[in-house]
Amino acid sequence: MDPWIGDATALSTPLWWVPEGAFEAWLGGLPKDRATLARAWAKAHDFIGQSGRVLVLPESTGTVWGVALGLGRGAPELLKAADIAALVERLPQGQYALATPLIPAAATEMALGWAIGQYRFDRYRSVKKPVCPAKLILPEGADLALVRRSVAADALARDLINTPACDLGPAELAAAVDAVGMRYGARVTHVVGDELLAHGFPLIHAVGRAASAAPRLVDMRYGQHGPRVTIVGKGVCFDTGGLDLKPSSAMGLMKKDMGGAACALGLAQWLMEAQLPIQLRLLIPAVENSVAGNAYRPGDVLRSRQGLTVEITNTDAEGRLVLADALTLAAEEAPDVLIDLATLTGAARVALGQELPALYASNDALTADLMRASRATADPMWPMPLWAPYADDLSSKIADLTNASTQSFAGSIVAALFLRRFVPEAIAWVHIDLYAWNGRERPGRPVGGEAQTIRALAAWLSARYPRT
Repeated sequence: MDPWIGDATALSTPLWWVPEGAFEAWLGGLPKDRATLARAWAKAHDFIGQSGRVLVLPESTGTVWGVALGLGRGAPELLKAADIAALVERLPQGQYALATPLIPAAATEMALGWAIGQYRFDRYRSVKKPVCPAKLILPEGADLALVRRSVAADALARDLINTPACDLGPAELAAAVDAVGMRYGARVTHVVGDELLAHGFPLIHAVGRAASAAPRLVDMRYGQHGPRVTIVGKGVCFDTGGLDLKPSSAMGLMKKDMGGAACALGLAQWLMEAQLPIQLRLLIPAVENSVAGNAYRPGDVLRSRQGLTVEITNTDAEGRLVLADALTLAAEEAPDVLIDLATLTGAARVALGQELPALYASNDALTADLMRASRATADPMWPMPLWAPYADDLSSKIADLTNASTQSFAGSIVAALFLRRFVPEAIAWVHIDLYAWNGRERPGRPVGGEAQTIRALAAWLSARYPRT
């Protein structure tokens, strides 16, 4: 069940968290012979507990008798999963047991980071890397159920994002929702192809109709009682840009354009596994934005499910179109909370970079609550303004609005304001514009799909709707 957890009955190598400034105190807690060895080895490697440093302590025979982990100027109770994930891959193969007492929250973060740090995507490799070469005895006080939920959600989202479009089109993304729904007894329905027109989803149909794989809307429901929480995920399984074709340099990563849907599904799985007392709904418009004779065109005017007409000024601004129909459907039953996740704009990456998703919320109290959850889980996001005057950039001379501004400024804000037109003011709405990808190798985070904001949103919803 948990390949990263070691056998508590077997011999283990001890791990110590060593704060910078408490190096001598740590040495003082070791047996005299061990302390002498550790001091000499630490001096040779200039180790005094600096953050992110790992000191493997060998016997004269070469075997490892302990490992010191640098904590920097922080305290063990402030440990976060990201810190641990960055250390795990630097440890020799073996089994480890924590020798530094931790409070339950820090013990949970230790276990979570250890597990997440061993994620690998090797579906397409002929030679697989060893699974979990470094195992951890579960630290005392760790919430194993929380760790399992978070690790499973993280891996699900990253696996989906990493899978290329040849193996993950709209049908396969829908099948992934089916599989999760079946596991938890949820009800899943699909509206596929021309049925989208009959059921009132013209924008989803328009974006996906040029692809050989039919567009669809996947609708999963779980729970019969409690507040209504609806999550919408952008499921563009590949984005050519449509007739406003992307250059090859921008198209290479477009298998990840369903990253919002992957994170939304991961979050939904987390919530169902936790059995929060809510009525959960997940909506995923799953499409490919392709080029063909029947592709939607710049200059077309499309009528949305809400009834608003949209002039197409850029076919590469397709994500907001499929989200508009899905958000309209979600709003029809007035959920208590409506969340959408989307790899929506390059402008958000220009503003905040790859690692920091942009957060938009319908009121300041929501923003404050979400930022507290983000900081508590070290799952970053950053608040952005729904600056109403920029809505003028979506003005059209022949329709109710355009799908993209002709200006080059504030692209993420303008996209959020477009979505705002499809969500009633009374609904507590959260929009997250994320990247869902690690573009550079980081310790514990290989290049590839990234599950962003799942843990922060799960923590926020768990606090908002706690189990009794």
